[in-house]
Amino acid sequence: MNGNRYYGVRVEGAKYGVGFGSALAIAISYTNNHSILWAIIHGILGWLYVVYVALFG
Repeated sequence: MNGNRYYGVRVEGAKYGVGFGSALAIAISYTNNHSILWAIIHGILGWLYVVYVALFG
C-alpha cells in the first residue's frame, strides 16, 4: 500500500511539471516573438523550449 501512495504522488508531480513547463514556454515564446502561433507550438514542446531559451537565448 505504501508503494501505491508513492506512485500517486509521483504521477501528480509529473502532471503539474508538464503543465508548468508548457505555461512557462508559452509565456517566454509570446514575450520573445509576439506570435500566438509560435506560442502554441512552443507550449507543445514545453520544457524543451524553456531549456533551449535558457541555453541559447
